[in-house]
Amino acid sequence: MGHMRFLRTMIKALAAAALAAALSGCGDLRKVKDINVSSCGIKYITPTSSRSVEGVLLMGIDNPAMTFTVSDVDGTLKYYGRTLGFFTAGELPVQAHSSQVYELPCTAALAEKVSLLDIMAIGAKRSLEGLKVDVTLHVKLRNGMGTTLKFKDIDVSQYAE
Repeated sequence: MGHMRFLRTMIKALAAAALAAALSGCGDLRKVKDINVSSCGIKYITPTSSRSVEGVLLMGIDNPAMTFTVSDVDGTLKYYGRTLGFFTAGELPVQAHSSQVYELPCTAALAEKVSLLDIMAIGAKRSLEGLKVDVTLHVKLRNGMGTTLKFKDIDVSQYAE
């Protein structure tokens, strides 16, 4: 697995983990478990400094359930307990009963004592084992009901293909 494929796999796993976290707070809606991140790509990534980037992800989502919006996403990526960096994402409105590709604006920054070489060394292992994410996000349903959800230590590797 090359570095770009590893990056795509990691992004897809992070996106799936965040989406699963969001939807797990939606109660006992029957089809929520059938919502799937079907694809993930990168539209663009632009460095904003030597330690941060902003970009737009392309996320394919198969949604047989209700309309919902995920917003105010803030997260921390950790590797065996060590904080690697932080990320935020913009609003993601997902249409009911659809299979679409959505654009998701996001930013990411390295933690203070983490270098790009540290990230490349982890990528060279070509494994998502040890990567965990903490995420806070807001989920709003079409009827206007919403809630802010917080999740700790989501295992990124369980969402990889």
